[in-house]
Amino acid sequence: MWTLVGRGWSHGRALAVWAAGTAQRGRLEPLPTPTRGAPAEFRAWDRLYTSAERKEKIDMSRFSVENIRNFSIIAHVDHGKSTLADRLLELTGTIDKTKNNKQVLDKLQVERERGITVKAQTASLFYNWEGKQYLLNLIDTPGHVDFSYEVSRSLSACQGVLLVVDANEGIQAQTVANFFLAFEAQLSVIPVINKIDLKNADPERVEKQIEKVFDIPSDECIKISAKLGTNVERVLQAVIERIPPPKVHRKNPLRALVFDSTFDQYRGVIANVALFDGVVSKGDKIVSAHTKKIHEVNEVGVLNPNEQPAHKLYAGQVGYLIAGMKDVTEAQIGDTLYLHKQPVEPLPGFKSAKPMVFAGMYPIDQSEYNNLKSAIEKLTINDSSVTVHRDSSLALGAGWRLGFLGLLHMEVFNQRLEQEYNASVILTTPTVPYKAVLSSAKLIKARRAVQKNMIFIDQNRVMLKYLFPLNEIVVDFYDSLKSLSSGYASFDYEDAGYQTAELVKMDILLNGNIVEELITIVHKDKAHSVGKAICERLKDSLPRQLFEIAIQAAIGSKIIARETVKAYRKNVLAKCYGGDITRKMKLLKRQAEGKKKLRKVGNIEVPRDAFIKVLKTQSDK
Repeated sequence: MWTLVGRGWSHGRALAVWAAGTAQRGRLEPLPTPTRGAPAEFRAWDRLYTSAERKEKIDMSRFSVENIRNFSIIAHVDHGKSTLADRLLELTGTIDKTKNNKQVLDKLQVERERGITVKAQTASLFYNWEGKQYLLNLIDTPGHVDFSYEVSRSLSACQGVLLVVDANEGIQAQTVANFFLAFEAQLSVIPVINKIDLKNADPERVEKQIEKVFDIPSDECIKISAKLGTNVERVLQAVIERIPPPKVHRKNPLRALVFDSTFDQYRGVIANVALFDGVVSKGDKIVSAHTKKIHEVNEVGVLNPNEQPAHKLYAGQVGYLIAGMKDVTEAQIGDTLYLHKQPVEPLPGFKSAKPMVFAGMYPIDQSEYNNLKSAIEKLTINDSSVTVHRDSSLALGAGWRLGFLGLLHMEVFNQRLEQEYNASVILTTPTVPYKAVLSSAKLIKARRAVQKNMIFIDQNRVMLKYLFPLNEIVVDFYDSLKSLSSGYASFDYEDAGYQTAELVKMDILLNGNIVEELITIVHKDKAHSVGKAICERLKDSLPRQLFEIAIQAAIGSKIIARETVKAYRKNVLAKCYGGDITRKMKLLKRQAEGKKKLRKVGNIEVPRDAFIKVLKTQSDK
C-alpha cells in the first residue's frame, strides 16, 4: 500500500505526475510498509525528487552582472586541467578539501577509467574577494583532439579562458588548436603554466614559447602547481581582474542558449543553458526556437558541482533547466529558448561538427534493436557531435552508420553505451568518407602526404604541418607517432577538403560470390597487401566445410590475392585392404566429383564472430 500526501493527491494523479516528470511538491508516505506496493521506478523517482526538494534554493539575484565571470579551462591532454579545477573548487569552498578530490568534475565512468576528460562539465563557484562576492562559472573541457567540439561549444558560454600549459612538456598540438578556438571567439586568454613542482620543469622556457607562438607577454603567465595548490589563488584573482563580465540585458525578454544537455530517465532532458537576456524561473512557459514546442519550466538551478535548485536564473548566468522534455528530439544543442508569446532573434548556435570516421553499429541480437535505438538517441543528446544514419547489412541486419570525430571518440561512445545503457553492440571497422566522380575515364592522381610548413618553437621543439589523406592518419597514426617519439610528439588535425587520389574498390569473394560487407576502398599502392591480409584472416576465421572454399580479393575482374580453406576429407580408402589400384582410383574419382558438385550448390555463410574478427583487425599492420 502506498499513497501521496501533502496536498491530498489521488493515486492516479500521483502516477500521472511521476510519469510526466513534473516537479510539484509532495512526498511519498508508506502505508503501512515502505512503498512495498509501489513500482521500483516510482520509488527511484521519489528519492530523486524528494532529495532535490530538500535542497535549499539559492537566490541568484544577489549576483549583479558586474560580479559574474564565465570561463573555461583549455589545454592539451594531461596538462592538468581537471586537477586545477579540483583546486579551484576547494579554494572557493564548493567541495571539502580531502585527499580523495581527484577528477571531481569527471563524472563519467569512462573518464575515471581512462584518466581523461571526454565531456565538458560546468560548476558555479562563489568567491569572496576584496569585500565582494563573485559568481565564477567554470567549464572544464577535454584536451584530446577527438573532443575538440566539446571545447568549441563550451567557449560560447564564456568570456575568457585559462590556457593551461605543462611546465615540462611545453606547448603541444592541442594547446595551439584550443588557443585559436578562444582567439577566434575573441575571448580573454590567461596563460597558466602548471606542474612547476616537477623535477624537469622549465617554466621560463615555456614562457618564451607562449610569447613566441601566441604573442602573449611572459609577465602575464601565472606559474602554479595544481597538484600541490601552489599559487592557485592567483588564478582566481586573475579571472576576476582580466576576464570581463558578460554583456547582457536582464530587462530584455528571455534568450537562453542550450550549450549542452543530458537525459535523465525520470525527469527527461536536463539542459545546460547560458542566459544572454532576461530571466527564467519555475512555472515559466518557454518555447524552443528549433521545434517551436512549448514547455513549462519545472526547475532551474546551478551546478555546484551537483544540481542546486535556484528561484530564478538571470542573464549572464550559466545553469541548468528542466522543462519536462521527454522526447530526445526536443533538446537540440545550440537551440535558443525564449518565453511564450515573447519571440526573440535566435542565437547563432554552433557550427555543426564534421565527422572524420564512420563505422557501422548493429545490435548483437536483432530483438534488441529498439532498445539500442533508444540508447543511441539518448546518448547523442549528451554527445551531439555524433551523426546517426540508419543502415542495414545482409550479414548483421538492421543498424546504423555513425560518424565520429576520431577513433578515440568512437571507442568512448561505444564504452558509454555499454556502461550507461547496458547495450552490447557489434562495431564494424572504421572508415573515412570519399567522394567518387563517376565518368568513363579514371581520375587518378595519387598524393599521400605533402609538407606545408615547419616552425621551430624553440631549440627542442618543432611544429610540422602536413596535408594528409584522412585514411592515413585516422586509424593508427596517433599510436605510431607516440611509439616512434617515445610519447613526446603530439598531434592535431582538421578537415582540409577533398582531393583526387588513385583509389580502387576491392571486392572479397567466397567461391566466386562477392561478400558485400567486406567491400572496401583502398589506395591502389596498398591494394595487394590489404587484400592479402583480409584473405589470410578469413582463412583463419572461416570454419572448414565438406568442400573447398576459395577466398579471393579482386579489383574489378583481376584477382590480386587468394587463400584456400581445405575441405574435410573422408578416407574412402579405409575399407580397401590391398587389391587392384583401379578400385582405389575409382573411389577417389567419385569422391572428387561429389565435392565438385557440392561446391557448386553449397552456400557459404560467414559466421558473425568470424565476420567481425576480420573487420576489427583489418587495419592491423
